[in-house]
Amino acid sequence: MAEASENMYQSLLDQISAFERTIEDVEVGYVLEVGDGIARVTGMDNIRFSELVQFENGVAGIAFNLERDNVGIIIMGNYDDIKEGDEVRPLGRIASVPVGMGLVGRVVDALGNPLDGKGPIQFSEYYNIERIAPGVMERESVNRPVQTGIMAIDAMIPIGRGQRELIIGDRQTGKTTIAIDTIINQKGQDMYCIYVAIGKRKGEVARIRALLEEYGAMDYTTIVVASASDPAAMNYIAPYAGCAIGEWFMENGKDALVIYDDLSKHAWAYRQVSLLMRRPPGREAYPGDVFYLHSRLLERAAQLSKERGGGSLTALPVIETLLGDVSAFVPTNVISITDGQIYLESDLFYAGQRPALNVGISVSRVGGAAQTKAMKKVAGGMRLDLAQFRALAAFAQFGSDLDKSTQRQLDRGMRLNELLKQGQYTPIPLADQVAVIFAGTNGYLDDVPVDRVKQWQHDFTRAFQSQYAELRNKIQTTKALDDDTVEALKKALKEFNENWS
Repeated sequence: MAEASENMYQSLLDQISAFERTIEDVEVGYVLEVGDGIARVTGMDNIRFSELVQFENGVAGIAFNLERDNVGIIIMGNYDDIKEGDEVRPLGRIASVPVGMGLVGRVVDALGNPLDGKGPIQFSEYYNIERIAPGVMERESVNRPVQTGIMAIDAMIPIGRGQRELIIGDRQTGKTTIAIDTIINQKGQDMYCIYVAIGKRKGEVARIRALLEEYGAMDYTTIVVASASDPAAMNYIAPYAGCAIGEWFMENGKDALVIYDDLSKHAWAYRQVSLLMRRPPGREAYPGDVFYLHSRLLERAAQLSKERGGGSLTALPVIETLLGDVSAFVPTNVISITDGQIYLESDLFYAGQRPALNVGISVSRVGGAAQTKAMKKVAGGMRLDLAQFRALAAFAQFGSDLDKSTQRQLDRGMRLNELLKQGQYTPIPLADQVAVIFAGTNGYLDDVPVDRVKQWQHDFTRAFQSQYAELRNKIQTTKALDDDTVEALKKALKEFNENWS
């Protein structure tokens, strides 16, 4: 007993003698004033721009304004119980998000915290949300397609991997639908998708998530959410966070697609925090650097060179216009940054043309280089036919006496317009698109009544997938139309039309 006490006594002595007092040197600040989602903090002389800080109640913030005698911090959560005099500690890292395969299939907030109730995210590294875009020498030209499954887009406004293609239009014209369709069509295409919801209602985000799960698209998709009820600061950093998540895939030799839905609300959030920080307002009360706000985000989309791994990041930003005004401040800014735009028109939408694509204004500046040979061969004539149809349709309103060639062009244009109508969440495979467009542009639909064109398309697609499966598989795998394939396609269309009624 005495020996046990002696040993315990000696053990305690050893522990006491081995104890070393450590002093941690931490720079802390104190809240000068707080309100409306921002705080001014004094005593942080060495803080860096965009560095994360933590308030006493555990809420995070980002250093946004570095002034001579105080730091302006945007608060990333509830600020009701932050008060004057509270201690603020820097976290020692720039605003960043976890990246890696652990985020695939997850729903996260703008700081990478899980929102889906599936437990913590498995990750091995952080990426800063603000990163420098790849330089010119690190890139190569866009040369591979992103198949959206939407015939009007794949045929006439093709998108390439590494491109930035704007989706623009008034509210309720189908902008989000095009984005969701594109994600659904990436199944089996070796493309990881990041959907960034900015300023959307939580119910709408839940509906989008349920849709993606229904079609099996969450297996390769990450959703980044900054909802309408979140602070403006979260809406401001969400696109950068989504971009950083996508950049990890790009820099590891993979292909990623990031959708910013939408950047109008992003600009509003930035305007809000900037005005609260008393930054000088400019046109439409936006701060002077609102162009840089989006250019530094969208420039990060790229097709990397083979030396950098050959990965790509494709950006599909969404902009909402007011009464079709594409000349407003933010729309013109984003149009000038991107490589083309998909313009959706309310009048076409209400007239039943869905997707409500205005083919005249919509353009892809680099996607043609990435378009498959088969699609390039059949779709060139389609764009020309539709352009002639639009010109003739406007002219034909003023007179009824039209010669036969003019009437034939009008009839063909009406059938092509019918072909381009497509339902929600029904992407069309490449081979089916090529065959149907070939039929439309080469006169195989000229004898089909306009109101039965969709029925013809449905029936022919079924026959093409069963009776002519070998021809279809050849087009799907080679992505080209040689002379033999063209002859076989003509024969198939002729046989089908003879038996179809």
